[in-house]
Amino acid sequence: MARRTTAFFTALIFLVSVLKLSLVVMASTAGDPNCRPIIASDTDRIQFALNLEFLEAEFFLNGAIGSGLDSIAPSLARGGPPPIGARKANLDPLVARIIEEFGYQEVGHLRAIITSRIGGIPRPQLNLSVQNFAKVFDDAVGFKLIPPFDPYADTIRYLLASYVIPYVGLVGYVGTIPSLVRETSRSLVASLLGVEAGQDAVIRTLLYERANQTVRPYNLTVAEFTNRISGLRNRLAACGIKDEGILVPLSLGAENRTNSNILSADPNSLSYARTPPEILRIVYGSGSERKPGGFFPNGGGGDIARRFLPNA
Repeated sequence: MARRTTAFFTALIFLVSVLKLSLVVMASTAGDPNCRPIIASDTDRIQFALNLEFLEAEFFLNGAIGSGLDSIAPSLARGGPPPIGARKANLDPLVARIIEEFGYQEVGHLRAIITSRIGGIPRPQLNLSVQNFAKVFDDAVGFKLIPPFDPYADTIRYLLASYVIPYVGLVGYVGTIPSLVRETSRSLVASLLGVEAGQDAVIRTLLYERANQTVRPYNLTVAEFTNRISGLRNRLAACGIKDEGILVPLSLGAENRTNSNILSADPNSLSYARTPPEILRIVYGSGSERKPGGFFPNGGGGDIARRFLPNA
């Protein structure tokens, strides 16, 4: 009980500080063109989503079975380079089965988009190496973790690494749907969103079950890691709070009645939305849609991602 109380108050202090920072950020970004919707066609918007679908497919497939698209559905990669550093994770049987299913679901998502009238793009260069994840987690906690964070080392660390990725695609789809013109586009993205939201909910639930567990060899709990990862994504996107960890103060909980936060949502329990530039700032790890890096060392694929590159 004492450990649960300590973890909660640690999360409370951290999230209150994040909330204060966010209020400043929201005030300073009100009307900021960097936070406004972009102009793009249905095709470009959905092809932009392929970047996240490729990232999830490769991370889940490799983590669960040790191989990715090039083994399961090579034609969907459309000639793009294999990911850097992806490998099989040391997962317990339950989580291994769940992540394997998620991987196959992402293959289906890629096929649904690529074989539709939307069409595909080559798989961009992805960096799923231990070194890249270690940098993400160092940036999240604010200091260098020793030893470096290895997402493939065990179930807990793989789930925390999984927390980093699907939610970004989820909020991207929420932000995309209102801007789509064609009914077929809206139907496709709504169907994709349903599964992405389910994946994120499962990952968050598995982490919530372990919320107060210390992540060895680090002196941080699972909940503290999720809070700090969410804080990092808010800082990188620079458009206010659209991301919350799995434990929150009552002031941020559903109807201000719970500190559990299995589903991240706004004060009306509606999903947050992000624009493509916000997403690029997060997945590049640079805070700039014009500065590739992180999971996409050469930048994302498709017209929207490419238009922001310096030499586009």
